[in-house]
Amino acid sequence: MPLILPPPRPAASFPVLARDTAVPAALRGAVVAIGNFDGVHLGHKHVVAAARTRAAAAGRPVVAMTFEPHPRAYFQPDVPLFRLSSASGKARLLAGLGIDALAVLPFDRTLAETSADAFEDDLLVDWLGASDVVVGRDFHYGARRAGSAETLRQAGAAKGFGVTQVAALDSGGTTISSSAIRDALAAGEVEAANAQLGHAWFVTSTVIHGEKRGRELGYPTANLKLDPACGLKHGIYAVKVGLDGRWLDGVASFGRRPTFDNGAPLLEVHVFDLAESLYDRDLDIVFAGFIRPEAKFDSLDALIVQMDQDSRDARAMLHRA
Repeated sequence: MPLILPPPRPAASFPVLARDTAVPAALRGAVVAIGNFDGVHLGHKHVVAAARTRAAAAGRPVVAMTFEPHPRAYFQPDVPLFRLSSASGKARLLAGLGIDALAVLPFDRTLAETSADAFEDDLLVDWLGASDVVVGRDFHYGARRAGSAETLRQAGAAKGFGVTQVAALDSGGTTISSSAIRDALAAGEVEAANAQLGHAWFVTSTVIHGEKRGRELGYPTANLKLDPACGLKHGIYAVKVGLDGRWLDGVASFGRRPTFDNGAPLLEVHVFDLAESLYDRDLDIVFAGFIRPEAKFDSLDALIVQMDQDSRDARAMLHRA
């Protein structure tokens, strides 16, 4: 499939609603799409599209409601969670779908213990004044997941808002889900993950100083630390690099550098045909395809030969995409 790059970062004026602030009058009565939206995959896009359709028919705005941190991080704080999108990345992807505002609820003890009735009354009716609510498959809300799409429909009929539950989507017989996409990335199956996302998977991070080994090998790299819970397969990838509104081609290594120190995982990106310094700059790294697993080499010469081949493979892969 063609490589679909992420949308631009939302403008500073894009409304992000916090629970402790009043909702502007222009946004009250919105159609509200609710979800964790981790990765904003095709299933999530389907929910937002349904909300936009209902909003357009009624002449109302669209608000996406999501939660930070991910609820699983609250309930299982000691279990690493490979998030497909950071909070800012999720906001960026949702803004790119044409919503009018994003409502971000802190997922803390207060929200975890909020009853289904209180969720309906305090958040949907009193705070947002929702006219319609759109949810995905297996939707639950309220303490101990007591609320479901069916209880929400009953509440909406009594409290004055409509409810639409969007059916699950599948790809090649597999239901599209954040879990399936995590599994694909953990296996290095970038194209399969991107197909379920509906855009190329990407990370955003700040370039840090490293050991500068790449420069000595003829392949200077921008070094970026990712979330320690990142479950991406260690290996070599063809990437697009977003820098100041430009999209540049490159090749990246994610892993522990077994030829050198076998240290903490690091993303090292070589941007083709770029001479400028990237230190302390924010980069978007878009993953186009997997080239090979990480490997240990017996000599620097053997490593350089392989890096030359990796670069040729990355350029060819990016050209096809």
